[in-house]
Amino acid sequence: MALTHFDAEGHAHMVDVSDKAVTDRVATADAQVVMTAETLALVTEGRAKKGDVLGVARLAGIMAAKRTADLIPLCHPLPITKVVIDLVADPALPGVRITATVKTKGQTGVEMEALTAASVAALTVYDMLKAAQRSMRIEGLRVVLKDGGKSGRYEAT
Repeated sequence: MALTHFDAEGHAHMVDVSDKAVTDRVATADAQVVMTAETLALVTEGRAKKGDVLGVARLAGIMAAKRTADLIPLCHPLPITKVVIDLVADPALPGVRITATVKTKGQTGVEMEALTAASVAALTVYDMLKAAQRSMRIEGLRVVLKDGGKSGRYEAT
């Protein structure tokens, strides 16, 4: 399989998508922030010193999806039509499960936008709780759904 972000000489370049069809595209990425039950209680009971952890992380994820092309050198700026960030406190983890879904109508997919949104939301959860627990872990960042475009649908198993 050829890597599309490299030219014949092996130099990195932005892929030309001008001949690709404009189609509806969607991608979903997951991540989780693992913490102690005591730290998670700060979130669920609204006692985090910096405020609404999940609300701020949701906004950070949305903002990150919109700025992906500024952060990832070879990403195309895309007209994002929707970003949904779900953050769920999960006592069984214990921690916060994050799902980011991004949609567009365009010539290339939004997997990087979904991954960026999920990762920045996770980083924001960490930032807002680090005074309580520096040993939190961000884990499991991955694309779980990609649909639209020539390559069709992908769902993680």
